[in-house]
Amino acid sequence: MIILKTAAEIEQMRKAGALVRQVLERLGRYVAPGVRTAELDAIAEEMILAAGGTPSFKGYCGYPASICVSVNDEIIHGIPGKRVLVEGDIVSIDCGAILDGYQGDAAMTFPVGDVSVEAEKLMRVTREALEAGIEMARPTMRLGDIGNAIQVHAESNGFSVVRDFVGHGIGRRMHEDPQIPNFGSPGTGLRLRPGMVLAIEPMVNAGGHEVMIMDDGWTTCTRDGSLSAHFEHTVAITDAGPEVLTLP
Repeated sequence: MIILKTAAEIEQMRKAGALVRQVLERLGRYVAPGVRTAELDAIAEEMILAAGGTPSFKGYCGYPASICVSVNDEIIHGIPGKRVLVEGDIVSIDCGAILDGYQGDAAMTFPVGDVSVEAEKLMRVTREALEAGIEMARPTMRLGDIGNAIQVHAESNGFSVVRDFVGHGIGRRMHEDPQIPNFGSPGTGLRLRPGMVLAIEPMVNAGGHEVMIMDDGWTTCTRDGSLSAHFEHTVAITDAGPEVLTLP
């Protein structure tokens, strides 16, 4: 069931989204060689709680941390822990927060020191793919238009989009209808309407799109060991066009 949001609800979600973005921007300043991923999780949780929010992820279906930290070939759902970041890594951080009952959800991929040309291109193209998808998030467009814009941009640059995991609607619950694939055909799928709020999140691999889930039951990696990047925004569909809610 699609839950349309009122202008007042979207305003509440904008506050949650701003908190998530503030957390991500601060974490980006901490990402450096020698930092443990658990340190990033501790910073995020402290910031969310200090703002009066609740980490969306912690305890969700048993997930043990407040953020997801996925390094190199890890696509999503990496559990923060003892791993130490090293020069040349890329690290995707996914953060969600609940503030006054409403959710915000966003992700960014950061370089750790100097990274390879391929890694730089992968991060740039994934960020651009997100922007292309957001541009399609308008009334009268369809879900397939969002997915197609993301897919075409990624694949035209020699990369692939993950197909086993998708974006989603968001509101009082982190995952609402509809699902938002990062691939598709233009003019297909559900027609978009004002009041829909979507978490659009391209996950782009340098190699093939196939994935595997590790023994911890969460960490999802590229099957071929290639690098992966992840960018995400929470976006409201309005009569005036897409409105990104996860901004400072």
